Amino acid sequence: MTNTGTNSATKIWIARPMTASVEARARESYGSLEIRDTNAVLSEAEMIRALTEFDVVVPTLGDKFSAEIFAKVAEPRCKLLANFGVGYNHIDVAAAGAAGLAVTNTPGAVTDATADIAMTLILMTARRAGEGERLVRRGEWEGWHPTQMLGLHATGKTVGIVGMGRIGQAIARRCHFGFGMDVRYVARSDKDLDYPAVRADSLVDLAESVDFLVVAVPGGAETLHLINAEVLKAMKPTAHLVNIARGEVVEEAALIDALQSGSIAGAGLDVYEFEPKVPQALIEMENVTLLPHLGTATEEVRSNMGHMALDNVDAFLTDQDLPNPVA
Repeated sequence: MTNTGTNSATKIWIARPMTASVEARARESYGSLEIRDTNAVLSEAEMIRALTEFDVVVPTLGDKFSAEIFAKVAEPRCKLLANFGVGYNHIDVAAAGAAGLAVTNTPGAVTDATADIAMTLILMTARRAGEGERLVRRGEWEGWHPTQMLGLHATGKTVGIVGMGRIGQAIARRCHFGFGMDVRYVARSDKDLDYPAVRADSLVDLAESVDFLVVAVPGGAETLHLINAEVLKAMKPTAHLVNIARGEVVEEAALIDALQSGSIAGAGLDVYEFEPKVPQALIEMENVTLLPHLGTATEEVRSNMGHMALDNVDAFLTDQDLPNPVA
């Protein structure tokens, strides 16, 4: 795929404010650069502008470059969407390719931070940490006693990982080596791991056998509502669901029903089906830990992601192989 060169006429648009180091590098490297000054998702008009006025665009989660958007631009000027983030289900990759655009992402940089958030959610929901913190803040804590806020002991339990890619394996490794958990998983193929793990025959079989079911699959049509009423019904009433993947992988209405009926004990969520909207029913439940999509939210990781996105931009502008192509 041919680029437009590195001259000053090459226009680059970064769709969100970035960390200081990433913005400094971009301003130093690109003569014609625009960095959008809002964190709102791109509107349809802005996405059309991205395709018609810029040679390279760095979009991110929520910027829905759908087939319908590409259909509105007959001959896009843009030739690269250098996505900021490992997930790219908000971009119709096939439509982008048909329109002559390459698409890249930022894998690897997010793995450990996202796995850490999964462990945070496992511990918070099992040990009722969010509920306890709210109790203290309200001034309602009356002191320690032997039966105060009894939760689920995480050490030695069984964890089920839904999706054993980089992030799923990093979560499983933490669970096994850090907490002595038995690891089970579902994936398209057996994995060669440096710790014991059993591949389940099906997602329902996995759900039936674990204390923590952790969702770590990519988003997209293939995984939409992968965690549905059938899967949730199969879980133990003492089990907890953790989602650090994409919100739409979990059927939110079914999850609310499972929590309200007591078919599962709790949930830890970093993502939501209609993000940033969070159902009031989830907000009102004490046995749910709710985080505002913090999976990669450290300065180091977000900077690494930004630099990885710019590495893709640089390679494109200098006719090098793209480091992280997805299409």
